[in-house]
Amino acid sequence: MEMARVIVDVPSKDTDRPFDYLIPERLRPWIEVGSRVGVPFGHRTLQGFVVSLHPRLEMDYAKMKSIQEVLDFAPPLSPELIKLSEWMKERYACRQITVLQSMLPTALKGKAERYITLGNPEEDNGPEDGLFSLSSENDIEQAVILFVKQRGEVTLEQVNRAFPDEADRIKRMLSRGLLREHQQIKDKMQKKTMKAVELAVDVSAAQEALESFPAKAQRQKEVLEYLIEMESFLPIAMKEVLSSLGVTAGTVKALADKGYIRVEDMEVFRDPYKGRDFKPTKPLVLTQEQQHVYGRIVHKLDQFQHGVFLLHGVTGSGKTEIYLQTIQRCLEQDRQSIVLVPEISLTPQMVERFKGRFGDLVAVMHSRLSAGERYDEWRKIHEGRASVVVGARSAVFAPFDRLGLIIMDEEHETSYKQEETPKYHARDVAVRRASETGAVVILGSATPSLESYHAARSHSQEGFEPELLEMPTRALGNRLPEVEIVDMREELKDGNRSMFSRPLHEAIAARLERGEQTVLLLNRRGHSTFVMCRSCGYVAGCPECDISLTYHQKSNNLRCHYCGYAEKSPEVCPECGSEHIRFFGTGTQRVEEELAKLFPGIRVIRMDVDTTTEKGSHEKLLKLFRDKKADVLLGTQMVAKGLDFPDVTLVGVITADSALNLPDFRAAEKTFQLLTQVAGRAGRHQLPGEVVIQSYTPEHYSIIHASGHDYLTFVKDELKHRKALHYPPYCRLILVTLSHEQLPLLVRVAENYAADLKGRADRRGWFGSLDRFSADALDILGPVASPIPRLKNRYRFQCMIKWRGTMDAVSLVRQVAEELQDSVRDTNLQISIDVDPQMLM
Repeated sequence: MEMARVIVDVPSKDTDRPFDYLIPERLRPWIEVGSRVGVPFGHRTLQGFVVSLHPRLEMDYAKMKSIQEVLDFAPPLSPELIKLSEWMKERYACRQITVLQSMLPTALKGKAERYITLGNPEEDNGPEDGLFSLSSENDIEQAVILFVKQRGEVTLEQVNRAFPDEADRIKRMLSRGLLREHQQIKDKMQKKTMKAVELAVDVSAAQEALESFPAKAQRQKEVLEYLIEMESFLPIAMKEVLSSLGVTAGTVKALADKGYIRVEDMEVFRDPYKGRDFKPTKPLVLTQEQQHVYGRIVHKLDQFQHGVFLLHGVTGSGKTEIYLQTIQRCLEQDRQSIVLVPEISLTPQMVERFKGRFGDLVAVMHSRLSAGERYDEWRKIHEGRASVVVGARSAVFAPFDRLGLIIMDEEHETSYKQEETPKYHARDVAVRRASETGAVVILGSATPSLESYHAARSHSQEGFEPELLEMPTRALGNRLPEVEIVDMREELKDGNRSMFSRPLHEAIAARLERGEQTVLLLNRRGHSTFVMCRSCGYVAGCPECDISLTYHQKSNNLRCHYCGYAEKSPEVCPECGSEHIRFFGTGTQRVEEELAKLFPGIRVIRMDVDTTTEKGSHEKLLKLFRDKKADVLLGTQMVAKGLDFPDVTLVGVITADSALNLPDFRAAEKTFQLLTQVAGRAGRHQLPGEVVIQSYTPEHYSIIHASGHDYLTFVKDELKHRKALHYPPYCRLILVTLSHEQLPLLVRVAENYAADLKGRADRRGWFGSLDRFSADALDILGPVASPIPRLKNRYRFQCMIKWRGTMDAVSLVRQVAEELQDSVRDTNLQISIDVDPQMLM
């Protein structure tokens, strides 16, 4: 194997293919499929990934370039992940390099830096070491050479900083060979190290040496005695030695100079859970329902066969215990497990359950860790020190080589779909990866997505036919909470203008009296939804986006939740000067204020994006609530799932229908899921639970069925609507969004795109209404302005492609988009392709 095919780190259409490179003899033992390498590309050195190895072909080797360096001792990507990236490239219409980059932590997204070292020109014989001959008056060149020589290797930037006025001279020194320039790929993140001390001689030799120490070296003697005593714990951090004995670094250095001890850099792993004591837990006795489900899953595991299970279990049915015990079986088979949870419910409580059962075998990966912590957790997996990964969607790429199980909790969550390129869905990637490795996939939810449930019921989707497992009762045998729907229109008629209905007000008061706890859900952060002038109707909007600004009371400013634009809240209307400018709508901050007015002394913990930005804030707030330091937990979606508190007996939903008015065919499904999930937080233990749902459209079927915990009837009603309108699961979707700063150009380009797509589909016999009975059918809606027609000063138009059958619609959509972009030749035109979109905004 003497040649490598390399995907180079240039995310463009023309470079979205492997390039052939020769493998130098010195690098041959180190290069494998999945290796990260530095390669010459044009006039640059770039990072690339080896995707295949093959023998020398018949070609002109004089024109071929060689790989310059290998960036890792062990390949960061396995051949299996390389193969998965090829599938994702086709499935999601994106570049392969973009997929490969998404599989790695940010720390490994290296870039080339230019370095300067000393040259060795034949004609020069210098000072000191005979390498250079410089005239005595050429002090600057001598200074530059000394600067480089002392450091061995410096960046071009360091040389320019040290000698800011000598750029031309440095260029001449490079051309004469006095200095040499080369490029090297450097990672964004380095391993963390600290100074450590250990014995350089064996213990008996160290003990003998103690007798020869003079009286004036008493402090050195104490250090040596300490290290002999701590022999089983060596090496020991230098700072620990200094603080324990009260000695200086000079004392330690003197001992090292005598050869008794060594002082070296020791790697320190950044552990996000360092110092946390996780209480060990033992497997629980499974109920008959759980035992049946566990047996079906383990049967596949024991046969080392690929299988996909959709675990539909009501809230509190004990899905987590099933996860834990199937992971245990996987570990007994010397295989590894990935547990995916939505970012929003990756709570400390969830981490605690897995760490409590499997201890240090668990690595955790999510966005609230620092870049360094994420890098070290990834290395813990890569180096085989972890066998279980708990993380958000990108954990599906965990670098395991004996993968046996992938668990996807709350599989219905839309956050499993990445909104940036590559726009993959973790569920589909998990199923594909497991099929290649013979692993088992468990998709768990109290409210499975309609696509997954329909696939399990009808086996309608090729390649995705999960086996349905159901757990309809709670593990502790307690009943699901009683749910009351309150019509807020009637409350208004009866003169109640508060955001709290009378039933919810009374229920909160009763909990305060009994010392029980309440969870309140409001699917919106900030203080008020928007600011409007009652005199002229002016609404404060974002100048960069076509959307209203949200008022945040703490900072007294208006903020755009899409682009981050902020401005001070106006005291008078900017349009008409009226003082009748008011806040409308309800945000979490405003609910917190109202609670304080209605229930003096009430203790409220607010959890939303604004209060959980600091590291560790989730954990801190939830611990306060668990320790009963608060009566009410008020929050957005993050309080709706994954939480289990024994004293929560009331759940209140302030505005149940806020999501129903969004321009999204999944609005009813998302509303049902959210209400069912949050209702499940009440009465999970001995105390009975109660749920109060406030709504302005209480007759909507999603709210009615959520109040009865009736998933099956909701599915039946929702599928009727989806079938009539040709939406998933009865077809697949591709959302193509085009954006540009000039509206007329954008409209013209969008119309051309849709016309070209329709023409090509028609010529292939695909284009036509989905009402047709043919197996293959494709329809195109648009172009129309996007629901948010302008974001960050760019206008947006979109086309929706609906299709069913075996046709390769994704390739056609991508091909037309690339050709259009080439013909327009306007670098400001952006075309985004989202296959199976979850967000239509």
